[in-house]
Amino acid sequence: MIKKGIKTIVKYMFFLIMEQLATLFFDSKYILGKHFQPRQGQGWFWVWRSIWTQKLLGFNKKVPWPVNPFIHINGAKNLHFHPDDLNNFQTIGSYFQCFQASIYIGKGTYIASNVGIITSNHNPAKLEEYSEGKDVIIGENCWIGMNSVILPGVVLGDNTIVGAGSVVTRSFLEGNYVIAGNPAKIIKEL
Repeated sequence: MIKKGIKTIVKYMFFLIMEQLATLFFDSKYILGKHFQPRQGQGWFWVWRSIWTQKLLGFNKKVPWPVNPFIHINGAKNLHFHPDDLNNFQTIGSYFQCFQASIYIGKGTYIASNVGIITSNHNPAKLEEYSEGKDVIIGENCWIGMNSVILPGVVLGDNTIVGAGSVVTRSFLEGNYVIAGNPAKIIKEL
């Protein structure tokens, strides 16, 4: 009985310390989502890992929320999402390029590993320069399958499923579709 009480106190103290560290290293608005409730949520592991990898080792150092060190975010201030969807930045291999325009990710959307979402391409006439950026907007409750690429200016309506390995070159505003292929096209209506 005493052993269980001590274990509970140690666990409680650990989470108090983690809460203080989280707000010291990250913007507190991102530490409010479902992954941090109850205190045993996996978000605290992400905080612990990200303090080491982001703040001490420098991977995605300027990103104000916990991020897996094996993804790349270029322009975090232009990446907009709900704190409940912090899990989208814990996979591996994904690339979010939004330094010239914004990426908006709707609540409840899931993004698999190795997904690329870009807001600007290289200028074909002068490859060291980028063309003008265009916002990418992904609706609510979407699923972006593994190894997919979403190109500048694409808007996906709510409840859109993007098949693995797809290249999305145009918008699907209505939503409620399964799209797949290169270039992506409607496969099925939901």
